[in-house]
Amino acid sequence: MTDRMKRILFIVGFILSVFVIGFLLYIAFFRSAPVIQPTEQEILDEQTKNGFPTSKDGTQRTIENESTAVTGLTQADEIAKGGVTQTIELTTSAIFNPTLSGDGTRVQFYDEKEEKFYAINASGEIVSLSDKKFPSVEKATWDKTAEKAVLEFPDGSNIIYDFSTEKQVTLPKHWEGFDFSPVGDELAAKSIAIDPDNRWIVLSNADGTNVKSIQALGENADKVTVNWSPNDQVVGFSDTADGTGSLDRKIMIPLGKNQENFKGLTVEGLHFSSSWAPDGKQLLYSVSGSYSNYRPLLWTVEATSSSMGKNRKSLGLNTWVEKCTWSNQTTAYCAVPQNLPENAGLQPVVFENLPDSLYKIDLTTGTSSLVAIPSERKSMKQLFVTKDESALYFTNVQTGKLEFLKLK
Repeated sequence: MTDRMKRILFIVGFILSVFVIGFLLYIAFFRSAPVIQPTEQEILDEQTKNGFPTSKDGTQRTIENESTAVTGLTQADEIAKGGVTQTIELTTSAIFNPTLSGDGTRVQFYDEKEEKFYAINASGEIVSLSDKKFPSVEKATWDKTAEKAVLEFPDGSNIIYDFSTEKQVTLPKHWEGFDFSPVGDELAAKSIAIDPDNRWIVLSNADGTNVKSIQALGENADKVTVNWSPNDQVVGFSDTADGTGSLDRKIMIPLGKNQENFKGLTVEGLHFSSSWAPDGKQLLYSVSGSYSNYRPLLWTVEATSSSMGKNRKSLGLNTWVEKCTWSNQTTAYCAVPQNLPENAGLQPVVFENLPDSLYKIDLTTGTSSLVAIPSERKSMKQLFVTKDESALYFTNVQTGKLEFLKLK
């Protein structure tokens, strides 16, 4: 082979090698990979592996599937059946000083921002109780008809306002601890004068007139609670009895409207607080003692003038009586904190945000049953049951908003 032919073959080989190398580079870096359509099963498998499935256009979300398959939460019942139950917010902001209306169908409350009082029913319909504004109301004590209230203000001033007549009466600044009589025609209060010798429980007409002193307080005003019984016999309780020989046991002295000497109530614990049955025949109360590891415990006892202190028994529920409400003479509903720790009864405010379960108590038998566990782990206070027992209103401790749940 001549030198000329060798050069030609070399040049041709070089050109061919350049084309081959170029083609290989194109395949490796520039040509698109073929599109392979995944199967439906492969799509589902990939979605499950990565977490939430992707949504399709126009697909309605199913709460049941979302709560069980995705979040693992139990679906809440619309009506209480003893399990997790839906609750419905009725206000968009915090409410204060609520009470059930006289007809038992709606809740009345004070709106701090609007400085006015309103009423709202389960449908969310709101009506104003008065066009008058009441700036900075600290506390409202309602009468049994929910038409009149004692309003207390930061500067110590007190008034009685009648929402049905739009009239108001000024009360002395040194009065406190108010409560109305069963029919609302009288008012009880603690008159805290500068001189301890002039400190008394006083009674007056509902307009503040005809004042009379019925029980001396002296230096013990902070040991006396005004709590007028529905049967018009007792106006309060005094924690001033002599010692019983036990750190846990106390004797609470019922204070008669006409200075009667009623038999004392023996209670097993500290921090006594009570609520009367609607007919005044029984008393529901809570105390905290060593036997309950100083958790609050509910008790019931007969409390008429002839039966005071009889049939005292524990109800076995660790909660404060302030978290209870009556639906009739023998039935109460109570919010019971879940997993309440020891010593909680000594510092209630520390544990006020614990989530609650709702229980129904039959005072005839002394038994209780779980009614509902409010959804979203809510703590309840200021409970009220409607007259037909179809719904229970409560204030959400965490938000201050008014809410309700359906009982039937």
